[in-house]
Amino acid sequence: MRYAVVIERAKNNYAAYVPDLLGCVATGKTVKETEAQIQEAIQFHLRGMREDGLAIPEPSSQVAYIEVAA
Repeated sequence: MRYAVVIERAKNNYAAYVPDLLGCVATGKTVKETEAQIQEAIQFHLRGMREDGLAIPEPSSQVAYIEVAA
């Protein structure tokens, strides 16, 4: 499965979340670290959902960049 991930710059680190997986979040000091942490968080989140007998949501979020004049 391939889920969209949002990574945002915070004051002292980066934070990531997965729009299709409510509550699936991670933080890291760098973007690369945050990407690794959110990948691990997704795997953990999905494993927990399976163990609880919950349906795994299909990825449905999309990411697009829109250019605008500055």
